[in-house]
Amino acid sequence: MSQANTHDILIVAHSVHGNTLAMAREISRGVEQVDGVRARLRFVEPMTSAIDPKRKALPEDGPALVEPRDLEECAGLILGSPTRFGNMASSVKHFLDGTASEWFSGTLAGKPAAVFTSTGSMHGGQESTLLSMMIPLLHHGMLIVGLPYTESTLSSTRTGGTPYGASHLAGNDSDRPLDDDEKRLCRALGLRVATIAAKLA
Repeated sequence: MSQANTHDILIVAHSVHGNTLAMAREISRGVEQVDGVRARLRFVEPMTSAIDPKRKALPEDGPALVEPRDLEECAGLILGSPTRFGNMASSVKHFLDGTASEWFSGTLAGKPAAVFTSTGSMHGGQESTLLSMMIPLLHHGMLIVGLPYTESTLSSTRTGGTPYGASHLAGNDSDRPLDDDEKRLCRALGLRVATIAAKLA
């Protein structure tokens, strides 16, 4: 298919320890299972906080920073953040707070969207973080896509995975890699958003 007929799914993430970035890359693999759809992976501008007191440089092998044109050109958006006290990280909130012009112009209205997160503990607020990220996307008029229980892994996972979006249990030291169930659900989420975006286009 020609590039003119290719639809991009924008995957925007904030990652401190590399876990949400690893999830984003699995989601990208799911997106690219759909003909004529490709993943466009971007980072949000990192900010300092009590949890991340030192400003970290973007990794050299990581994605570029998200720009307004990425939002204009995408056919769908998948947003990822580590959990901060049951909520999205400040860097992700800052990014969303900067999308007022896109809200006024309806840039994202009618496009599919999904969310994902990584937490240090099993009950560290995965679902509340995912729900917190959905709220601004609904204000943008986006169509929220979750993970239905027709994804059998959702019923058998013992770590990450919710109907609200993909999730990952990173462990107390944030060094636990994604397991097979978490990878499978990440890919399923990317596939669902890409499939819907292709149908809408």
